[in-house]
Order: sequence, then structure tokens, then C-alpha cells
Amino acid sequence: MTDRALEVLEPGLLTLVEDLGRPGWAHIGVGRSGAADAGALRLANRLVANDEGAAGLEVLLGGLRVRAVGDVTVALAGARGPAWLDDRPVGHEAVLELRSGTELRLGTVTSGLRTYVAVRGGIDVPTVLGSRSTDQLAALGPGPVRAGDVLPVGAAPVGWPVVDLAPVAAPPDRVELPVVPGPHADWFEDVLARLQAGEWHVTPSTNRVAVRLTGPALARTPDATGRELPSEGLVLGAVQVPPDGQPVVFGVDHPVTGGYPVVAVVRRYAHGRLAQVRPGDRVSFVHGLASV
Repeated sequence: MTDRALEVLEPGLLTLVEDLGRPGWAHIGVGRSGAADAGALRLANRLVANDEGAAGLEVLLGGLRVRAVGDVTVALAGARGPAWLDDRPVGHEAVLELRSGTELRLGTVTSGLRTYVAVRGGIDVPTVLGSRSTDQLAALGPGPVRAGDVLPVGAAPVGWPVVDLAPVAAPPDRVELPVVPGPHADWFEDVLARLQAGEWHVTPSTNRVAVRLTGPALARTPDATGRELPSEGLVLGAVQVPPDGQPVVFGVDHPVTGGYPVVAVVRRYAHGRLAQVRPGDRVSFVHGLASV
């Protein structure tokens, strides 16, 4: 614990404390959770010379406003939008120095869904099962950030930032999710081809638990029609098909088990893309051997 902190003036729509999660507890019903776009959190942490797993803030659609208590160094990554230090515009994927009393403000994002704020030293809230992450499904970890919260910042690492900014390509106009067959692909009629051929859109009921899609209903084979499935383990990126035939792609706060067939699984390297899709976005499924 240090005398440095971030005082929350406005939390925006939803701001959570997230690190890289709590692996190894699925056997007692606790999922990994952690940052939805782990790659973005890792990048922001590297920019301020933190360990990649240090806890930062995950900000949904922007709107966060915080004040530095003591001098702090921060970086932004993930979904992009306008940002300011006091009234001075600043960029993402860059090292930002905040003198004590300086306000960092994030505007509404223009692309993507979740922005990550890393602070040198990390957000130093208490750990639960080895992680500072908020798991919304299991109600573990700190609650959503609220106005008036003072988030302590941990001790600064020994090393110093080695670059001022990191060039990051602009996101594509259409999100492609590479998939491989799931354990129940044979329950559905030519399901991988239908996933790849369909036009899918993200619904408003999407959250950290799952991305829910709407498009042409996926039909079961005659042999699998009406068939029941005992609950089985789930993984991040599992594409599950409930009775309405509309795919559900599980995110970081997914339950550890599920009772509907899993027809495909999104490749790990695309989990960050999954975390950044917004309601109304068009999503395409592609063969899992597609280039990264």
C-alpha cells in the first residue's frame, strides 16, 4: 500500500477492477474471470512497466473520470475514444503522467466496447482466491466502481517504461471469430458451414458472461432432436446452441458448466475480439486455422 490512489469522480456506465483472473478453481465452481480483453490489459500494463497481470480498470463504453491522489503513471488500451488529462486531449496506448490532482476523463468510445486503464503499481484492492478481479456471475471480488471510491495504487515496480507509445492497428470493420468444432457439432446439420455462412449480429443482452447472437436458427439433426444433455464443463469461447437455435458465445464470466450442446469453440487468440463486440455489430465465424 502507498499514499497514491485514484479517486473516482464518475464511474461511467460500468467500471470494474480486473486482472488476469483466478485460474485453478473450477473444481469448486469458480471460473477464471479476469479482464475480458486480456491482451489489452497486458499491453496497458507493459506500457507502465507493470507485471502483465497487475489489476487495472475495465471501463465499459467510456465515461470514467478519476483524479490522481499523488503522482501516478497510467496507460489506456482496448476500445478507443477521446480522453483528456484535465482539458488536454491525450491518446491511447501511450504513457501518461498525472500530477497529483490531475483528472483523467474518458469520453464515449468510438470503436470497441471495453477500455483498460493501467496504473503503474496496479490497483491494490484485496485479493479473493488469489485475484483482484470482479466476477459478475459468481459475485466474487470487488463490486463495481462507484463515485467517491478511492482506489489504492500499489508500490511501483523496479523497472521503468521503455517506450512512450505502442502502435496498434485500427480494428477491422467486421469482426471474424475463428472456430474449431465443439464436442456436439454432430448434433446439428452441417453446423460449422452454417455458422460460417450465416449473418450474425450481437444482441443487447450481451455481457461479460456471454455474447448472444441472432441470425438464421441452427437446426438439430433428426437423431438429436429432443435429446437431453447432462451438464458438462464450459470454457471461454464455447459456442452453445439453446433450443431457439441462436448461438451463445461464452465470455470470461461464463458458468463452469452448461447443459446445452457446444457446437464450436472460438480460438484463444480471438478472445480479445470477442470482448470488444458491441450490440448491433456484425460477427462472422471463420475456420479456426485462419491467420491471426
